[in-house]
Amino acid sequence: MSGFFNMDNALWRGLGKVADLMILNIVFIICCIPIFTIGASLTALNYVTLKMHDGEEGYIVRSFFRSFRQNFKQGTGLWAIMLFTGLILVLDIMILRSTEGAFASVLTVIIIIVCIIWFMVFLYLFAVLSRFDNTVKNTLRNSFIMAIADFPRTFLMFLLYVAAVIVTLFNSTTLTWALLFWIMFGFATMSYWCTSFLGKIFNKYAPKEGESSDPDHWDVDEIMGDGKTSDEASADDTAKADSAENAAAAVKEIGSVADTAAVNEIGSAEDSTTAGYELPDAGIDSDTKNTIEE
Repeated sequence: MSGFFNMDNALWRGLGKVADLMILNIVFIICCIPIFTIGASLTALNYVTLKMHDGEEGYIVRSFFRSFRQNFKQGTGLWAIMLFTGLILVLDIMILRSTEGAFASVLTVIIIIVCIIWFMVFLYLFAVLSRFDNTVKNTLRNSFIMAIADFPRTFLMFLLYVAAVIVTLFNSTTLTWALLFWIMFGFATMSYWCTSFLGKIFNKYAPKEGESSDPDHWDVDEIMGDGKTSDEASADDTAKADSAENAAAAVKEIGSVADTAAVNEIGSAEDSTTAGYELPDAGIDSDTKNTIEE
């Protein structure tokens, strides 16, 4: 019985996690009410749930607002970009639905594919912003690359949200209960479930201990390349440069030896030619002979 009241057992830890998610969900909904703050709120939500996944949640509300303040500018900018592009895609679909013809059908399929890619990027975007310091452009690009590079996990997260939407809108009864779920702890719970995938993905790109802390060091070249870090690539380049210099020095040394041998051979030939030539003494006085020899 004493074990039941132990706050470290699985039951109380689970109840504590549920309470944290409820508090986080309520704070998130309140901060999303102004609409333009949704980007910063999503970033803060992902920041806290990633910390919870790593066992570093600390104070939920304090951590939320710290991330909210730090990422407000970039979060708002990214939210404006995603909202604008999303509205354009929705308008395109509405226009194409009222259009007939094969060409309209092809465009509809293309727009739907673009919408899926948009949602895949949206799944990563604010989580990437909460974990890595980067520019808006690089955050968008890296979110797209991560979504494609880890497509199986991306697809599972996509199915998770699609299933949640289908269950919510299935009928009036599920809609009522689903609305209660979303208001109580739905958004925080969905974010927490996704961090089980995102945490593993981010750990592959985060700087290891002793490596550069530059947030861009894991960028496109490393993700799409042979998996080497920037330090390993630099070491390989240095080794290649040293090998090239050694080869050049060897070639130069061989050339110098060859030139010396050629010069020595020519000098020996000239000496042998001079040594084999004898000036005739007959008819030449000693002064003339000295002049010829000089």
